Order: sequence, then C-alpha cells, then structure tokens
Amino acid sequence: MSKEAVVSSAKDMMNKAIAHLEAELVKIRTGKAMPNMLDSVMVDYYGSMTPLSQIANINTPDARTLVIQPWEKNKLQDIERAIINSNLGLAPQNDGAIIRITVPPLTEERRKDMVKIAKSQGEDSKISIRNARRDSIEQIKKLQKDGLSEDIAKDAENTIQQITNDFIAKVDEHVNKKEKEIMTV
Repeated sequence: MSKEAVVSSAKDMMNKAIAHLEAELVKIRTGKAMPNMLDSVMVDYYGSMTPLSQIANINTPDARTLVIQPWEKNKLQDIERAIINSNLGLAPQNDGAIIRITVPPLTEERRKDMVKIAKSQGEDSKISIRNARRDSIEQIKKLQKDGLSEDIAKDAENTIQQITNDFIAKVDEHVNKKEKEIMTV
C-alpha cells in the first residue's frame, strides 16, 4: 500500500462519517413539516415491508402539515397504522381519500433536547473521523518500517492531520446549521 492509497482510504472513511452525520441530522425534527420525516416509515404492502414514499405521494401544503396521498386508496389504513407504529409522535388523520398529519410546534425544552441530539451525532462523527486518522497513521508507520522514508511518512501524517481538521470543521458546520434550524421558531 502506498502513501497515496492510505491518504485516499482515510478520506473515504471520513466522507462516510460525514454522509452518516447528514443522514442522522435529517431525521431530527425541527418543527417544520418535511416529507423526509417519514423516510423511516415502512408499510405492509401486499406482504412485504415497503417505504411509504414508494406507495404514496407525500406533500407539504404548509409549514406544519403533511399530506399523504396513496396511489391505492385501499392502503389508507395500512399507511395510517404504519405511521402510528413508527414512534415518530405523529397523529395521522384519515379522511377516506388522503391522510393529513399536523406537525406540532416544538417547545423550547424539546428544541434544546433536539440540539443535544444533533451535537451528540456530531461528536460520534468526529470520533469516526479521528479513528480513521489513527488507522491511517498506523498504516503509514507500518509502511515506514517496510522502507518508506521518514520525510515521506511525516509528510503523509501531516496531510492526514490536515484532512482530519477539514472534516472536523465540516462536522461543526453541519451541526451548527442544524442547531440554527432547530432553534428558529
């Protein structure tokens, strides 16, 4: 394995940590109705568990309402049951043609809890990034034992540290953006 391969591997692992953070932050409610709030809802669709977005159209007519219009009307009860069982804290209202969900506004205390969750997700991502740095530096040290010059090894370690710093800054950026989004009433 070459120095470049180690650096590339570290970048890949750090990119995965950022992608995971982004996916986790999307799941955190901000008090606004967003179709992706229902991404985790799975509906029993003729015997197989199917994501809600694949069997219904999900719209947001205003900032506090989600409207779910199934492609097959006979699936309304299944969709309603799946939303209730999803533990998202949402109360669907079935009118026979569509399902409406009113997203309740978040209390100040709940907003602060959501910010704590976002920060915790950010810390987890930073840990993953630091683990990638540690693993990469260990690989560089092994390469150095196998004949890589000390100057090239030091240069690679500095490069990996700089990449780590950049990725940790990205994590902070994502978490701060989410915190603003959550705290905005």
